[in-house]
Amino acid sequence: MADTFYTISTPGEGIYKEKMSKFIAFAIPASSAAEAKSIVSTYANKYHDARHVCWAYMIGPGRDEYLSSDNGEPSGTAGKPILGQINSHNLTNIVVIVVRYFGGIKLGTSGLITAYREAARLAIGSTEIIECHDQTVISFTFPYLAMEPVMRLVKGSDLKILDQQFDNSCSMTISLRSDHAPGLRGRLSDISGVSILD
Repeated sequence: MADTFYTISTPGEGIYKEKMSKFIAFAIPASSAAEAKSIVSTYANKYHDARHVCWAYMIGPGRDEYLSSDNGEPSGTAGKPILGQINSHNLTNIVVIVVRYFGGIKLGTSGLITAYREAARLAIGSTEIIECHDQTVISFTFPYLAMEPVMRLVKGSDLKILDQQFDNSCSMTISLRSDHAPGLRGRLSDISGVSILD
């Protein structure tokens, strides 16, 4: 599984107009399928007066969880081109929603595909794409006497402390890049009294 993946840092928006129809696109970060579906539902309610609210999402560092919807448009003319833009930008943890207000002139299959693709591209292009890394969480305990070497190791590593408790027996939960986890586990194990909890 790839350790590095790309997503967007903030929501983006784009508008595409074609033959009186207006396509308003939104690109929004989402960390789970449930969150993506909840975002879709919010936008569907907000734009309930629109003819179609089409969408696609991609979730997970391995980009293996995805779904798209044509929401009443001819099959393959909306959800697929939106998902195609997510794929062509190599993004994950994102949902892209395109709201269509019908202008009275039919666009035909190729016109719809172009419109949904362009609207999605504009929304993605209006936000910042960032590089992220798959994270591993490690919890461990250590005696108070091992505090100094543990803290030295933790401060010298690129990680995030999620939880820590210091007493006679201390504990810590950290999050770090998955590809750095084996090395850190090894260095923690070398400190006397450290016990890694699996």
